[in-house]
Amino acid sequence: MTDSNLPAIQLANAITAQLGQLRRHLALAPPHEAAQILATVLDYDTGLLGEVTDLVSTGSRFAKHHSERGALPPEVWLALGRAANELNSVGADLNEHTGTIKQVAAPTAPSSRPATVPVASAMVLRRRR
Repeated sequence: MTDSNLPAIQLANAITAQLGQLRRHLALAPPHEAAQILATVLDYDTGLLGEVTDLVSTGSRFAKHHSERGALPPEVWLALGRAANELNSVGADLNEHTGTIKQVAAPTAPSSRPATVPVASAMVLRRRR
């Protein structure tokens, strides 16, 4: 059982609540603002995703130490290590697209060129009914 009076537990609970608020803001935000939120969260060097990855990696080192001493099953260490590796991989993949997301966030002047019709990519094809 966790002691909810510990400052670190209170901090974790507060961050969890703030993440819920951020999720709600993202869901309701206009496109340029949503793009700013996403770009900030996904920036792997300074954003939330990188920090969460580092947090899980730190948890993995904790679990390694305690599994070597017999206090935790090795599966806990392996699961946390796998999670840290996956988050790192996903973060690296998403980091490639952060610049594109930031372009949506940047206010642009209206173009004098006619708008082009979007073309479906190979990844996104919608069936017309």
